[in-house]
Amino acid sequence: MTKQPFGAMTCTAMALRPLYGQKTTWIGSLMRKFLVLLDDSHECLNAMRFAAMRAANGGGGVVIMSVIPTADIQHGFGVADVMRAEAHERIEAHFEVFAKWMRSRPRVEPELIIREGDPAEEVIAQIAEDPEIGVVVLGLNSDKSSQNPVLNRLLRDAAALACPITIVPGDIPKERLEAIT
Repeated sequence: MTKQPFGAMTCTAMALRPLYGQKTTWIGSLMRKFLVLLDDSHECLNAMRFAAMRAANGGGGVVIMSVIPTADIQHGFGVADVMRAEAHERIEAHFEVFAKWMRSRPRVEPELIIREGDPAEEVIAQIAEDPEIGVVVLGLNSDKSSQNPVLNRLLRDAAALACPITIVPGDIPKERLEAIT
């Protein structure tokens, strides 16, 4: 297969391309993972639900990623270490709430990844580092005046991403999520 830019590929050519330059004869052997960004927003809950239901129904994994903004921990050395440790504890406690619910679903064992930096850049970096990530799942706030900088950045760079982005409305009912997954 000749290398083509994504925009020039047909759907069939894109589906058959090796992931991230790997020489793969059986793409189906790679597990599809859903990457969800963990934060304190209400729409994050629906994104988590959607990813867990899709993983349970379609046989995949869920990677829950939380990013500690660098600005939040740029203080003196001792203070930065304490702030970093506190952020990790808070994230792990938040993750366990979602993980407990996800583990109650068949075949879903969520994985937590904590990174530091710009959230959008870290999502892009995680996708590049993990070829098993097949879908990024993000929640969307129904409040039109609210901006989501991570979503805006990923949508701007969507053509360069190696996987699709699924946007889950924050106010969609749980029953509707179950019906579409």
